[in-house]
Amino acid sequence: MFVDRTVSPARRKWQRFRKNRRGFYSLVIFLVLFVFSLAAELISNDKPFLVVYRGEYYFPIFRVYPETTFGGIFETEADYKDPFFIELMQEEQNRAFFPPNRHKYDTINYALNVPVPSPPTRENILGTDDRGRDVFARLLYGFRLSILFGLALTTVGTIIGIICGALQGYFGGRTDLFFQRFIEIWGSMPELYLLIIFASIFKPSALLLLALLSLFSWMGLSDYVRAEFLRGRNMDYVRAAQALGVSNAVIMYRHLLPNGMTPVVTFLPFRMSASILALTSLDFLGLGVPPSTPSLGELLAQGKANIDAWWLSLSTFAVLVGSLILLIFIGEALREAFDPRTT
Repeated sequence: MFVDRTVSPARRKWQRFRKNRRGFYSLVIFLVLFVFSLAAELISNDKPFLVVYRGEYYFPIFRVYPETTFGGIFETEADYKDPFFIELMQEEQNRAFFPPNRHKYDTINYALNVPVPSPPTRENILGTDDRGRDVFARLLYGFRLSILFGLALTTVGTIIGIICGALQGYFGGRTDLFFQRFIEIWGSMPELYLLIIFASIFKPSALLLLALLSLFSWMGLSDYVRAEFLRGRNMDYVRAAQALGVSNAVIMYRHLLPNGMTPVVTFLPFRMSASILALTSLDFLGLGVPPSTPSLGELLAQGKANIDAWWLSLSTFAVLVGSLILLIFIGEALREAFDPRTT
């Protein structure tokens, strides 16, 4: 098969990735949804993003304004869903521009005339949860939290895994033996029990959960990096660099690491999907982020507790499964693009 040598290897990989239409369009859809979630405050919020009051412009999403700013009598933050404010904005010189969905993830709808969780309506397009909060808003903010958490955990685990695997594979000998025994001991520790213990001692938070999961998320990747470095350290170009007096750090970073990045890149989407599943599972069990935080796992737990509220389980299941399917398709396309047997 003819191979155009004028095209760089990275460009050839990108061309092979684009040929996999399922993976390429999954990447496009995933990026669109992720960017969409990053603008969650402009899409779903109980505050207007722009208020025009007596010729002055205010941006409540980015700044807190007291009620006195808009002619009220209280120094507390203005309630933009209050009838007083709504009537005020109906005057000719005043305007308030709200997001498409006028609910934030913690906004409680007190105007419901049915018990919570309430079914989908025009005001709450995906219904409300068992506290009267808008499900669409919690899904949007929860999806963003899951993706950002998955990216952070994948990044931290990948960096630690690359460093440990590179040290094992390049130096070998006692260094490799020590790391392997340490990984065996560390990997045998009951991760779930440790999470339960730390959750009972410290205040739950996303950062605490990220730190705890990062302690174990690097071990799977380090094995692949170790194998690549073990194979590459005896290559002629590595021995030539050593003979020329190039430092070990430079050899590892400049010569061995680029050739050992194939398993790292191809496993990234799968590792990210595993991170999202880990956060969702822990939130479902009540061991994840604080209860008020929007979370896919917390919505699934509510759906389990309220079987009749089908909109809770169905919508959350669709978002979670859809995200994981997109990541799996992206991972399969990356694996085919970086396969050394393809040209």
